[in-house]
Amino acid sequence: MCGSGRLNALDKDLQIVVLMGGWSSEREVSLMSGKGVAAALRERGFANVSEVDMDRNVAQVLTALRPDIVFNALHGTPGEDGTVQGMLDLMQIPYTHSGLETSVIAIDKELTKMVLVPGGIRMPVGTIVESESLYERDPIARPYVLKPVNEGSSVGVAIVTDNGNHGSPIGREVPGPWHEFDRLLAEPFIRGRELTVAVLNDEPLLVTELVPHGEFYDYAAKYTDGQTDHICPAQIPGEIAQAMMDMAAKAHRLLGCKGASRSDFRWDDSQGEAGIYLLEVNTQPGMTPLSLVPEQARQRGISYGELCERIVAEALEGAKVR
Repeated sequence: MCGSGRLNALDKDLQIVVLMGGWSSEREVSLMSGKGVAAALRERGFANVSEVDMDRNVAQVLTALRPDIVFNALHGTPGEDGTVQGMLDLMQIPYTHSGLETSVIAIDKELTKMVLVPGGIRMPVGTIVESESLYERDPIARPYVLKPVNEGSSVGVAIVTDNGNHGSPIGREVPGPWHEFDRLLAEPFIRGRELTVAVLNDEPLLVTELVPHGEFYDYAAKYTDGQTDHICPAQIPGEIAQAMMDMAAKAHRLLGCKGASRSDFRWDDSQGEAGIYLLEVNTQPGMTPLSLVPEQARQRGISYGELCERIVAEALEGAKVR
């Protein structure tokens, strides 16, 4: 079990680089994740932990530091989409979390569906639309959700309803992701509850229900203290929790995820197990004080520091296998 297993002894003199920041829309969250991880690893006794705020010269910086492993605390592009993973592969530097192929697929919501749905994972049926077309007609019946194809953390998500303030059709002057992205994914809005499952080293941890104080669980709700209530473990029937955990673990395996991942769900509780829909799989889940993976790990008896060390240990073990 996650809470009872012993870590293989790691060399406390390992040269560890925590890669964070970068230039994505999730830069500030990444900085919080990275600083938290670096502090936790130092508290665990690792003597050589460097914090690197990624810029365009990152390859030269890593060459100079000569790390034994990189803890990838980046969120969004280019740290979550396979770009940084490919660079580290070429440099032959082991790194945490998922590899190149998995990262390329999981960051793309359309590609993710192409892998998971044939594998038996229930996901909303989506359609890719050109943003310009939204000013002429709705792509599907309202209510529906619009989201970028290649972003995470609910960046740029909009819910279009019959009585909302977006207009019908959506007005050109109305703020929304259609101004930021040329193409968007349109999905039916799944009524019900927002839940999430973390998977650590192939094992699902728990189910957390997210109850945002605002309209829905958007980027601000995720990362602003006091904007969302976390109910962990979620107060839902045991068979529903187990079904979600099984689905998250299966998605983790089908995509080939490593380290920690997080699967986000909507559950229409009027439909029982048939109302469970997986929305997306995050291969670089947040590691901030508000983040869901550390919270679920704590509930399973895994401290924040041990969580970080487990992720490093798995990455090093995987590097030996490769």
